[in-house]
This record gives sequence, structure tokens and C-alpha cells, in this order.
Amino acid sequence: MKFDVGEFLIVIVILVISTVLHEMAHGGVAYLLGDTTAKENGRLSLNPLKHIDPYMSILVPIILYLLGGPIFGGAKPVPVDSRKLKWGPWGMALVAIAGPLTNFLLAFGVFLIGYFSGAFISEGGELYYSGQMGYILEEAMFINLGFGIFNLIPIPPLDGSRILYAIAPDGARRFLEGVEKYGMIIVLVLVMIFSSALSRLLIGGMNGILDFFRFIVGA
Repeated sequence: MKFDVGEFLIVIVILVISTVLHEMAHGGVAYLLGDTTAKENGRLSLNPLKHIDPYMSILVPIILYLLGGPIFGGAKPVPVDSRKLKWGPWGMALVAIAGPLTNFLLAFGVFLIGYFSGAFISEGGELYYSGQMGYILEEAMFINLGFGIFNLIPIPPLDGSRILYAIAPDGARRFLEGVEKYGMIIVLVLVMIFSSALSRLLIGGMNGILDFFRFIVGA
């Protein structure tokens, strides 16, 4: 794939904004549920430097961009003290799901802007973008969809593992806790070795959600 600096910078800017809002959603819900740890650690901030992880925020997106697959990433996990949260594991699950839900809402908001502004054109059951603004909006929509879906994978420290923890039996919870310290390594290995299969999974999920967006507006 030819490396386009301008295109890549657009992708990185979108990813950074999406990541920051994703992490702030985690911290904000934790704060509402009684845990001030994220606030005390400066994670309720729009400053990207508070959230960026060198591997998941920079290395992984670069690899995925060069491979030509869906682009997603992550950030430094927001510190949460589950002992301070209301509703125990269920409170933690709410904190976890707040991040991906924020990305899905951002994607839907971008879709609405693109669709009603004419930057997105629906023809023959497909959605196309029109012009430079349409391209930027499409990138923002798909990056947020990919980011949200990726983070729902149930491998620590991804958000899906926190949601699974709330409903899992004790044995599965102990397994998730044991995997936690190796989780980031496992995620990086999955991205690099199984990038093709992961891309197909994400593309299928993104297209399914996009079809739902189109159904909502009658496109």
C-alpha cells in the first residue's frame, strides 16, 4: 500500500480524538458510580498525552494502516478501583461498556452529519462518500466503529473482558485475572498474526452496524 502522509495524519487525528473521548467516558462513568481514581489521576482530561499508549495508540494503527485493514487502537487503561464502585462487577461492566458505546454514538453522529449534509450518498444498497469532507467523515465513522468493536473483544485489558467478568462464573473470573498481566502482549500478537481474520471480523461487524444506521434513517 502506498503511504499517503496527508491521509495518515487524518486517520491519526481521528483516532486520537476517538481514543480520548473513549477513555474519558470510562473515567466519567466510574466517577458517577463513586470512584474518583480516574479524576485524581488526571484521566478526565481532553489532553491526549494523558491517554496515549505508545503501542496501542501509535504502533498498532501504523501497522494496520500499512496492511490496509480496518484501523483501530487503544489507550492506557483508565485506573478504576472496583471496590469503590456501586454495584460491584456490574458497576465495572458499566464503566467498561461506556467506552465502546461512546465510539458507536460518535460513529452514528458522524453518519447523520454525512447523510443529511449530502457528504454520504446511498445508492443501490451501498453507501458512498462525496468529496474531501465525505472522505473525512467516512474515516471517522469507520474508525469509531472499528475501535468500539475491537474493544469489545473479551481479552484483558480490553473492555469486553470487564463486561464478561460481570456475568462469568468464579473460575472464568480467576482465569481473566490471571491473563490480565499478559493481556496486552496477547492483543498485540493477535493483531500481528491474525490481522486478516481480525479484519474480516471487524468489517463484518462494521457493515452490520452501518446497515442498522441506514435502517434508522430509512436509507
